[in-house]
Amino acid sequence: MKPLLSTMLLALIPFFGSAAEKLAVGDAIPAVTCNDQDGKPVDLAKEGAKGLLLVYFYPKAKTGGCTKQGCSLRDHWAELQKAGVQVIGVSTDDEKLQKEFKEEQKFPFRLLADKDKKAVTEAFGMKNMVGMASRSAFLFKDGKCIMADYKGHTTDQAEQVLNFLQSHGK
Repeated sequence: MKPLLSTMLLALIPFFGSAAEKLAVGDAIPAVTCNDQDGKPVDLAKEGAKGLLLVYFYPKAKTGGCTKQGCSLRDHWAELQKAGVQVIGVSTDDEKLQKEFKEEQKFPFRLLADKDKKAVTEAFGMKNMVGMASRSAFLFKDGKCIMADYKGHTTDQAEQVLNFLQSHGK
C-alpha cells in the first residue's frame, strides 16, 4: 500500500507545484526573464543589479487585496522614487489582464505576467498550492535581497518598504 500512496503523491506534485525554497535575505536576485504587461521581456537580475528594486507578488489582478497592495505602492510613488526604489509587480495572470490592471489603477510601474507559473514565481519560491503567486515582497539593493516580506502587506506595502529603508539607513 505504501508504494501506491507514494506514487499517487508524486503524481500530484506537477499539479500543486513543488515546495521550492523561498528567497531569503542575503540571496541574489534570481536570473529570470519574464514578459511585462506589454509583452516586453524583463530580465530581473539586470533590473536589480544596481540600486533598489522592490519585486512584489500578488495572486490575482483586479481583486481586492491585490488592488490595495498595488495602490499602496502607487499612492506612495513619489516617496519611493525619492528613496530610489524601482517597483515591479508579479502575478501569474497573462499580459492582457496585467495591462488592463495597470491602466485601470494607473500604476506607474511594470507588472510581470508569469503566466506559465514558473519563471519568476518558482525562482522566488512564491508559488502557492494552487499555482498562483503568494502575496509577498522582496527588496533588493545592488542585486542582493535586503528585505523579505513573506506575508505581503496589502494597504501598507509601501509604508513597510519605506519604514525598512528609514530604520536601516538605506
